[in-house]
Amino acid sequence: MAVVLSIAIVSGGMTAPLLLALIFANGIGLAMRWPVFAATVPELVSRPQLPAALALNGVAMNASRIIGPLLAGAIIASAGSAWVFVLNAVLSIVSAFTIMRWKRLHAPSPLGRERLTSAMRVGLQFVRQSPPMRAVLWRISIFFLHATALLALLPLLAKGLDGGDAGTFTLLLASMGAGAITAAMLLPRLRQAMARDVLVMRGTLLQALATAAMAVAPDVVVAVPAMFVAGMAWITTANSLSMSAQLALPNWGRARGMSIYQMAIMGSTALGAAVWGQVATVSDVHLSVGIAAATGVLAMALVQRLAADLSMEEDLSPSRAFMAPVAEVPPRRGARGGHHRILHRPRQRQRIPRRDAGKPPQPPAPGGPGLAAAARHQPAGALCGAHRRRVVDGAPAPL
Repeated sequence: MAVVLSIAIVSGGMTAPLLLALIFANGIGLAMRWPVFAATVPELVSRPQLPAALALNGVAMNASRIIGPLLAGAIIASAGSAWVFVLNAVLSIVSAFTIMRWKRLHAPSPLGRERLTSAMRVGLQFVRQSPPMRAVLWRISIFFLHATALLALLPLLAKGLDGGDAGTFTLLLASMGAGAITAAMLLPRLRQAMARDVLVMRGTLLQALATAAMAVAPDVVVAVPAMFVAGMAWITTANSLSMSAQLALPNWGRARGMSIYQMAIMGSTALGAAVWGQVATVSDVHLSVGIAAATGVLAMALVQRLAADLSMEEDLSPSRAFMAPVAEVPPRRGARGGHHRILHRPRQRQRIPRRDAGKPPQPPAPGGPGLAAAARHQPAGALCGAHRRRVVDGAPAPL
């Protein structure tokens, strides 16, 4: 599509219907390649590195928002606008050859290849029956439905500023990209400080505040910081929700699940652009952007109450899947006082040496072996079954 676009522009045959058709075809190509890219990221990095890899991908995309307009402006000033699209076609071909050189080691499934219609049906069924994926899809749809108002109406907002022109639009877009890169650098600390659901809600609120600021901005002095904040909120929310989707999907269905995730993004973006554009037509551009900012926060708060994503909260409760530790008494012959082993086995009666049979039981001495025997009376789950423990000098201590 990039090659056809460049040929049409250089030859002077570009028309509005042709441009719309090329954009439509480019969307089909994006729908075909983006889920596969998203599914291959977990193959290239380990699970602990997945958040950083997704953030780095966001940095790469938003860096193009800064470098691209600057490079395009320099080419237009020196050679003309047609050469911008020629360069775009060349870079697209270089990217295609780079991807083809990647030799991925395919691990064939023992079940063989799945039919296309069956694979699509199973993917839809999994997403429909997965509460975490349903929660993520609701959140990403609501966020892009309202956040799209800012990007869809940004050319008109830039034109309405004092001295606004094409350069103003480029400056605002670059400011948004710079904010996204800054937030991507801070994402590891933000994820440590806040849960993902809290991060999504606060990112939505920050996006709404930046959108409201753009609705009333008189000049670039106010608009540039607002777009910077909008870029930070955009990448924070989108990265958090993308991370939740990646972790909620199994390996066999990750590409199918991410394609549905992308469909939610693209569908809500298209619907949002149409809705807020129509609102701006019947009212005003600034009023449309302000309504989108207000309703976005309200809708996200409602979705978080109705579609809670419990997978976003860490479960740190003790495990009850294992038996409680049982102390073996008395100590083995030759062992010094107080050192006992705690075994993970079904509860059993205390073994009494034959020489002590018939004697009345003695109360345990302070700090003596009796404390170890008391370990068997602890309820199941009091000690996490995933960790073995030992008793040292009468007091339990981690091994």
